[in-house]
Amino acid sequence: MSEAEMRTPRADAARNRDQLLAVATRVFASADTEPSMRAIAREAGVGIATLYRHFPTRESLVDAIYRHQVVRLTTGAHELLGEMPPAAAMRRWMDLFGDWIATKNGMLDTLLVMIESGEIAHAQTRTELLTAITTILDAGRAADDLRTDITAEDIAASLIGIFTVAPRPEHEAKASRLLNLLMDGLRPAARPT
Repeated sequence: MSEAEMRTPRADAARNRDQLLAVATRVFASADTEPSMRAIAREAGVGIATLYRHFPTRESLVDAIYRHQVVRLTTGAHELLGEMPPAAAMRRWMDLFGDWIATKNGMLDTLLVMIESGEIAHAQTRTELLTAITTILDAGRAADDLRTDITAEDIAASLIGIFTVAPRPEHEAKASRLLNLLMDGLRPAARPT
């Protein structure tokens, strides 16, 4: 076996890793406290050794989930704009942001330790997320679909506020209503005829 073949995971191993990542993300999102690695393996229907083969530590699993969610948010802005008008893309992106916040709740203790130690660059993540919001805002301004006086920081602060008072998944309906109210405020005022 060549060195390149040894470094490239087999397709089934990559699928297994992706499945473990998806299950772990779901478990973290629905947990009130950090679930054990054993509980995550059980939910995924695999042995603990399989989970540790892909993610040797809790930190490596949290890091993989965190990075996957950030990529989902940053690439999601462009993908959503390719599928729908900017205001609709912004509203859908807000749901993705809510999913990210919910996932972080179940891994908060580990995540905070990793941020404090420098393993995760919180400032870089913030910049990436503000850039994603700005991408949608710019498209919305160009299409006269979103107000021109709103900043990415305004939206980020509003989203954090909404998901603080209406955490998902237990307050899904309230969060959705508040997000819809925020979207109403982001639309340009009707021009007098």
